[in-house]
Parts: sequence; structure tokens; C-alpha cells
Amino acid sequence: MKALLEQQYAVNKWLDRCGVRFGIYKNGEFKEQLFPFDPIPRVIPAVEWAFLEKGLIQRAKALNAFLLDIYNEKRIVKDKLIPEEFIYSSKAYLPQCEGIIPAQKIYNHISGIDLVQEKDGSWIVLEDNIRIPSGASYPIIARTITRKVSPETFAHNKIEDNRNYPLLLSRIFDYLNEGNGLAVILTPGRYNSAFFEHSFLAEKTGATLAFPGDLIVDNGMVYYKGLFNERERVGVIYRRIADEYLDPLVFDPSSLLGVPNIMQAYRQGNVAIMNAVGNGIADDKGLCYFVPKMIEYYLGEKALLKNAPTYLPYYEEDKKYILANIKDLVIKDVAEAGGYGVMFGKDLPPDRLTEIEKLIEREPRRWIAQEVIQFRDMDIIDGDLNAQRKADLRAFVLYGDEVLVWPSGLTRFARDASSYVVNSSQGGGFKDTWVERQADL
Repeated sequence: MKALLEQQYAVNKWLDRCGVRFGIYKNGEFKEQLFPFDPIPRVIPAVEWAFLEKGLIQRAKALNAFLLDIYNEKRIVKDKLIPEEFIYSSKAYLPQCEGIIPAQKIYNHISGIDLVQEKDGSWIVLEDNIRIPSGASYPIIARTITRKVSPETFAHNKIEDNRNYPLLLSRIFDYLNEGNGLAVILTPGRYNSAFFEHSFLAEKTGATLAFPGDLIVDNGMVYYKGLFNERERVGVIYRRIADEYLDPLVFDPSSLLGVPNIMQAYRQGNVAIMNAVGNGIADDKGLCYFVPKMIEYYLGEKALLKNAPTYLPYYEEDKKYILANIKDLVIKDVAEAGGYGVMFGKDLPPDRLTEIEKLIEREPRRWIAQEVIQFRDMDIIDGDLNAQRKADLRAFVLYGDEVLVWPSGLTRFARDASSYVVNSSQGGGFKDTWVERQADL
């Protein structure tokens, strides 16, 4: 225990010194806080990881096929596998993206898929995050620092190296770029919650970190303006700006973060954007319900990974079940992220419960409900004691010339003993994810 405590202190001190922070807006104020690191890793056996890989790749391929379909032929709607109204009433569906086919027909270049592990060892998918998922940089730098402060940690543990994430990302840049110009990571700036990651990945991939105002569109081409206003053609943009702020001439006209006319260049095929614009419809929490059907429809396969048992009040039968069992369910607002809009029925006071029931009746498309998953606790260091907390895993699937699962991931844990919410924006911490090497079995 003493060695673990020393390692925890040393790693967190270095993380703080290196500016590895997570920024959040709370009560109208921006605050940066340390993303606390726990030294006890999550260890995933090689055989278990091989199964997860297959399931995650299958899921990413189906989601990409869905996005290509829904913005073009719409076969899945015509064949009535998903109700038409359910798609087009979502705020995440962008009619401005109709008919656009992105470079190499890829929409979800980086998918962050959140899973939990049940007590029997089976894995359950909670959410698919394919708009602008963050978090890969934290386990990379934490392990790098651990190697410095405690080199013996890895001396006898045969695990997959996680330092190749920037290389995998660079390969996608090259696959999409095809020699047409700079690779750029477009950040909204230092007040974004994941700004550390934007700058970290730019440094490690060799991409140019661009801020609002650094990019301009001229005659359908995107250019980066350097220090002396010289222009360089941009071939691929890894955007970390939400859809609605990306182009003020197409989406929110008040946006100061976007690039005017970037959608024109994108539609003409003059620049690749990753993740593709409009892909939020595929990680709408309500659409998660349909992913197993997507897998069967587009791939002709049964889903390898199970969804959390989910109910849609959009369907009358599900709505009746939710209202009758609301105290035993988790209620989620489909438009929220980062742990916001997640409510456990058992924790709601009677007046709030009544209010939510009325909202579900009035706006059924806005909500989903899920069974409470009794997922595994994980050991953490709490003060100077060993404790157990709920934890999830964000696995990263990278989609380029091939579909790969990064052999690591972001394991987040709740710091509150009674909490099931592990998100960093809700005060959670993180730990390293060790994947055993296949060859060492």
C-alpha cells in the first residue's frame, strides 16, 4: 500500500505540473481541475480483450453504415426498422448534411464507446460517443509519467503498449488527406474542457493546432493562416468543435468558434473533416436502442456486445413500463452528455419524480430509461485506504484504412461511494487500463 500511495502522489503531482487538467463550466464559471489518477490499474485478459475488439469493431462498422445510409439512401427508414419520425425529430440530425459523402465514406473516425462490466464478467454498452469523444490522452500521459516515477511497475507486467494512439491517428490523417495539405486539429480554445488533449494530440501527431480565426475558406478551399499571414492549404481537419458552432453561415450564426463557408468546402470534397459533420444522430441516446438492429441490417450479423436494457417512451408499451417502474430505473435526457441529465428514480424526491413523469408524457422522444446495471466495483486508493467504486471503460475505435481498437482505454471511476456516475465532468477520477499481450498467454 505504501508504494501505491507514493506512486499516486507522484503521478498526480506530475500531472498537475504538466497542466493535465479537465475544465468544466459550473454555475456559469469556468473552472479547471485535476483529473485525479488512481494507481491500481484495470487489467483485461487477452482473451477477454479479443472478444471486446470484435464487438467494438462490429459496432463501429454498423454505425458508419447507418450514417452513410441515413444521409443518403435512407434504406433503414424505408424498410421501417427505425421510425422516420424518431430520426428526423432528433436535434442531432442535420438536414444540412443531406447528400454529403465524406472522404473514404467514413463518418465515425474516432468512436468512444462506453461500457461497463457486470459482476458475471459480461460487458454491456451504455453509450456510443462518436461526435467528438475525448479522453485518450489521459491514460497515455499517466502511463508515461508512471514509467518515470515507478519504472518497476512495468518490469514484470506484460501488457500492450498504449503509446501508439497518436500514430494510429496520424494514419487516419494520411488516409483522408491524400497529400492535399496540412492536417489540422481545430480547437475552440483553452476554455474547452478537453483543451489539454487537443494540444497534446497536435504535438504527438505533428498536426497543426488551429484556433478559431486561424482557418479561412477561399474559393472552396480551406487554408491555415500562419504567423505572417502566409497561407497553407488544409487537407484534413480533426475538429474538436461541436456541429452547431462549426460554420456560422450554415448552423448557429452567432458562433465565433467556426469557420465561415467550411461546409461549402466540405460538401465539395475539398477538405476532410473528422469526425464527420452530422454524425451526432448515431450517438443520440435514443438511437442506441436500435444499434443491434443496425448490426443485423447492415452487416448480416448478430450483435456481439449487448446494450443496457433500454426503454423508449416513444413506444406506448415502453412508456407504460417506465411510468410504472420509474423508481427502479435510470432516466436519461437524450440531448445531454458528460453525466448531465442522468437521474436515478430511487434518488428523486416525490415532487421531482412527478415532474419527470409529466415531462416523459409530454416529450417522449426526449427521454430514455435503462435498468440499473449492477456493474463491478473496482479497487481504488481513497485517502490512505483501499476502497471500491463503480467504474466504466471508454474504448476507442479508430476507423481509417482499417478499423482498429486501441489496446488501452479510459477507465473512469466514481469518487463518491454511493455514485454510479463516473464522468470526469461530475468529479470522477481515472486509472490506467492494462490489456494483456496475446503472446504472453
